Amino acid sequence: MCYKLAETSIDGPFTEVLHYKDKEQVETLPLQLNNLRKKQILTDVVLCSDGKEIPCHRNILASSSPYFFAMFCSNFRESQQARVIMQGVPHDILSSIVDYVYTGNISITMELVLPLMQAAAMLQYGRLFEACSTFLQAQLSPGNCLSMIRLSEILHCASLQEKARELAVRSFSDVVSSEDFCELSLHELVGYLEDDQLCAEEEQVFEILLAWIHHDPFARHGVIHDLFRRVRLRHIHPSYLFQFIANDPLVQSSFLCTEIIESVRRLLFSVGSSCPGDLQLLWATPRRHTCKEALVVVGGRKNNERTSREALLFDEQLQCWQWLAKLPVRLYRASYVCMHSILYVLGGLVMRAGGCSVPSAMVYTLSIKTNQWRMAESMLAPRFAHQSISYLHFIFVLGGVTGDGQISDGVERYNTMFNQWEPMAPMPTAVQHPAVAAHDQRIYVFGGEDAMQNPVRLIQVYHIGRNHWCKMENRTVKNVCAPASVIDGKIYIIGGYTRRMVAYDIKANKFVKCENMKERRMHHSATVVNNKLYVTGGRYLNGHDIIEDSDSFDFYDPETDTWASKGTLPFKLFDHGAVPMVFVSDKPFPT
Repeated sequence: MCYKLAETSIDGPFTEVLHYKDKEQVETLPLQLNNLRKKQILTDVVLCSDGKEIPCHRNILASSSPYFFAMFCSNFRESQQARVIMQGVPHDILSSIVDYVYTGNISITMELVLPLMQAAAMLQYGRLFEACSTFLQAQLSPGNCLSMIRLSEILHCASLQEKARELAVRSFSDVVSSEDFCELSLHELVGYLEDDQLCAEEEQVFEILLAWIHHDPFARHGVIHDLFRRVRLRHIHPSYLFQFIANDPLVQSSFLCTEIIESVRRLLFSVGSSCPGDLQLLWATPRRHTCKEALVVVGGRKNNERTSREALLFDEQLQCWQWLAKLPVRLYRASYVCMHSILYVLGGLVMRAGGCSVPSAMVYTLSIKTNQWRMAESMLAPRFAHQSISYLHFIFVLGGVTGDGQISDGVERYNTMFNQWEPMAPMPTAVQHPAVAAHDQRIYVFGGEDAMQNPVRLIQVYHIGRNHWCKMENRTVKNVCAPASVIDGKIYIIGGYTRRMVAYDIKANKFVKCENMKERRMHHSATVVNNKLYVTGGRYLNGHDIIEDSDSFDFYDPETDTWASKGTLPFKLFDHGAVPMVFVSDKPFPT
C-alpha cells in the first residue's frame, strides 16, 4: 500500500490530503476475476469450440481486444447470445487465450505457436501476436530463415519478416545450402543479389546464382543474363573472372554475358582509358555495405630490436588491434600492397646464416579469407628499400637497392590476371625513399634521395597505358622517407624528416599546404581507409634532436584539415607497411 501526504490551500489554512493507492488490489484483481470465471460466478457468455465450452465475462473479453469489443458492444447478434461459437479456433488455443486474458500469462511452444499466432491475429491480441513473433525469431537459423519469411508473409508479421530477412542477408552463404533456397523465385533472388547488405564476396554471389540455376536448368537457363548483371564485377579478382567465370558453360551460352566480360577485358587491357557506356553502370556499382575497409600494419622493425613478422588488423568497431597470421620469414625493408583482399609482401632483405643479409625477389601473400600466407610468383630481380603500388589488376615495383648495392631505376609490373611479371620502362632518375602514389592511369614519384643521399627535387610521372615516363622539377618537393596517399584527386605527402604535410592537386598541378603533424616524422607509413588518412609508427626527432622510435597511431581528416590520435600501436615500429584491406565485416576472421 502507498500513502502520500499533500498540502492544499483554498483561501484558508493548509489541510492535509491522503492520496491512497492499493497496489495489492490492482495486482490481485485479475486473479480474483479468474477465480470467479472458473467457478462460473457472474459469467454471462460461453465461448464454444470443438464441442467444448468456456464460461467468461463479456466485459472482460470486450476490454481485452477490439474483436470482442465489436462483438459484444455493437449490434451483432453475438451481443445477445449466451453461447458464441468460435469458428476456426481450436479449443486448446482458445482456452490458452482466455487464460492469458485473465492472467496475462501464456506458454508458447513450437507445437502451439502457429495456431496461437493465427488466433491472436484473428482475435486482435496484438501483444500476444508479437510475443509469438519474438518466440519464432529466437528459433531463426540459416537453415529455416527463408521458410520463416514465407510464414511471415502468410501471417502478415512484419517483425518476423524483418528479422528473418536480416539473418538471410547476413548469412546468405550458409542459406544457399538450405532446401528453401532453390525454391526462391527469380524476383526474390534478384532482391537478395541487389541488396547492399548481402554478406558475401562477389565470387560467392556468382556461385550462388549458378547454384540456383542448376537446380532447374531447363526452366532457369534463360535468366543467366538478368542475374549476371547483379554481380559487381569490378570487385572480383581478375583471375577468377577470366579463368573461371568467363569459361563457365552457362556464361558462355549467353551472348550478353560474354559481351559484358569482353567489355571488362578490354577495359582492363587498356588500363582504364575509357569505360563503355553499356558497362558504366555495372562498373560503377560500389561495394556492398558489408564489405568494410580496415587498416593492416605488417612487417617493419619492432621496438628497434629485430625485424617483425607481425601482421595486425585494426578493428574500427572495437577500437582494438587483431593479430593475423605471422609472416613466414623476417623481411627488412620490403614493400607492401593490397589488392582484392590479398596482402602482398614483396622483396626485402633476408638474413642468412652467419649474419649476412641478401636482397630477396620472393613475394608472399596473405588472404584475409583464410588468414594464411602463401608464396606467389617471384619478382624478376631481388631488391629492398623499393616502392610498390597497385593499380587495377597490376602491381608496380619501382627502384630500390639491388644485389650489387646500387640504387635501381628499374620498374617491373605484376599482372594478377595472368600471374606474370614483366619489365617496364625505367625511371628517368633513380631515387630511394620517394613518396609514391597512383591515380587516373598515372604513377607519381615525388622526391626521394640520390645515391649520395641528397634530396631530389623532382616529380617523376609514369603513364601506365603508354609505358612512358616524364619528369619535372619542383622546388616544393623535398621529401625523404615520406609516404604518399590519394584522397579525392589530391596526393598527400606526409612528413619525411619534417612535420610538414602537403597535398598535390593533380588537376590544378599545384601544392596545397595542410595542417602539420605534431612531430618530425620519417620511416613511417600511411594509407587511406574510408577517406581518412592513417599514419602509423615511424621515427621522430624529440626535443633534444635525438631520433626515437614511435608507436603513434594518428589520423588526418581532409574535410576539416585536422589531426587526431587513434591511440597507439601495440609496439614501436618503423619501416613497416600500412595498407587498407577489404573484408566482409559480418564474418569472423579465420584463426
